[in-house]
Amino acid sequence: MKRYLEAFSIFFKIGAFTIGGGYAMVPLIEEEIVAKREWITKEDFIDLLAISQSTPGVFAVNIAIFIGYKLWGMKGSIITTLGTILPSFLIILSIALFFHNFKDNVIVERIFKGIRPAVVALIAVPTFSMAKSAKINRYNIWIPIVSTLLIWLLDFSPIWVIIIAGTGGYLWGKFKNRL
Repeated sequence: MKRYLEAFSIFFKIGAFTIGGGYAMVPLIEEEIVAKREWITKEDFIDLLAISQSTPGVFAVNIAIFIGYKLWGMKGSIITTLGTILPSFLIILSIALFFHNFKDNVIVERIFKGIRPAVVALIAVPTFSMAKSAKINRYNIWIPIVSTLLIWLLDFSPIWVIIIAGTGGYLWGKFKNRL
């Protein structure tokens, strides 16, 4: 019971104090689950991130489900998911109840303008961390660059990028094993 409560409180804290969505949560989850508590390995964490990104749904919820399941099965996934979504639900509920009172407040507007650049940084940090963990180097750096350009400039569907990258990785692995 203690481990469930600890996992719930970790994911609740991360869900409550992470502005910017699921990707902003990645370094905090990694710090708590991989570095501090060593509940899962760095390699498993990277694998769970990849699965979470390619699974339909909200990334933050997906990563909580997969980590919880990896740790303690179905009960773990329910606990970590509730810990992740409950803070957002409570915050949104509170905002919905009182938003009309401060929606035109200049101070609130300025606070949100100040938060935006920090959110970009919170998203950039796990991107570089994941690239390092995925062993991106000068020989394979073209894969994320081409993928990004296809999605951003040519409005290519990320689904096709995932399918093509997965197929390419599979074929490369088969080719490499034959050598």
